[in-house]
Amino acid sequence: MKVVILHTSDSLGPPEDPVLGQIEGALRGGGHETARLTVDAEVEPLVATLTRERPDLVFNLAESFGGKSALESNVAALLNLLGLRYTGSSPAGLMQAGDKTLTKKVLSFHGIKTAPFATVYRGAVDWAGDIDFPLIVKPPQEDASIGVTQKSIVRNVRELLETIGALQLEYQSPALIEQFIDGREFYVGVLGNANARALPVVELDFSKFPADRPKIASYEAKWGEDGGGTGAEYEGTESVFPEHLDPALEQRMQQVAVEAFHALRLRDYARIDLRVTPAGEIYVIEVNPNCYLERNGEFARAAQRAGIEFDELIATVLELAGARYAR
Repeated sequence: MKVVILHTSDSLGPPEDPVLGQIEGALRGGGHETARLTVDAEVEPLVATLTRERPDLVFNLAESFGGKSALESNVAALLNLLGLRYTGSSPAGLMQAGDKTLTKKVLSFHGIKTAPFATVYRGAVDWAGDIDFPLIVKPPQEDASIGVTQKSIVRNVRELLETIGALQLEYQSPALIEQFIDGREFYVGVLGNANARALPVVELDFSKFPADRPKIASYEAKWGEDGGGTGAEYEGTESVFPEHLDPALEQRMQQVAVEAFHALRLRDYARIDLRVTPAGEIYVIEVNPNCYLERNGEFARAAQRAGIEFDELIATVLELAGARYAR
């Protein structure tokens, strides 16, 4: 099979994102012919190359267009218009999951808990639920914790207004204001389509996090200060398989993850981020379609714990996508 790996220009680094070579190696190991294609800020070269290459399937890793995460769904829409088969979620799924406000509305309709919220843009209120301080303020259409810092946690009206103003100025987007859910944070991978299944649960361990800061997966916690992989928040968090986790709680989290996956009409694979309160309430805090597949990332590690080695995981994603188009 001829497979084009579609990715964004920032994956090329430096340093180059290791997932490109890892997926390429897994595909070639499975007997497939591969090529890479970069999504940048021009449509015409992308269309010309895809039309010329006519791949049997596109492995879609593109998370933005022209550096804008909000345009991720348009890349999948372009693949649809070109009549190409591709891995991962459809434009509709990417759009619903890519807008955190829309995600929350859809999940709430399906009876899946998310934090109470409000959305505001330039003084206009789109929605205002019953929320209480402390709150967390973030841009609704950015991923990878972009725009989420310790300053995102606000405890009074003055801090709230200042943070909304700063966020709208920087991102030119509405502000999503959520009630801060204090508790443990978990990641649940989902693999499949009609018979999707949840992978083993991964916990973001905050036990070494600075004691004077709210425990959130901020940009600094995920990527380090200035994205450099250093700093107290980065060094104070670790993704682990939780020990002594109540099996009933794990099963409930896996069920919520699969329900969220189906509610948002996602495809093939995704990661659902959850918060669990001390009382055992489970809240969906983010949904990540076409999540990061790097060999040492949470999703691939969870798959390995379920007995699916990396090369098999990539082959499974390919097979799931192919099966959708074979119907």
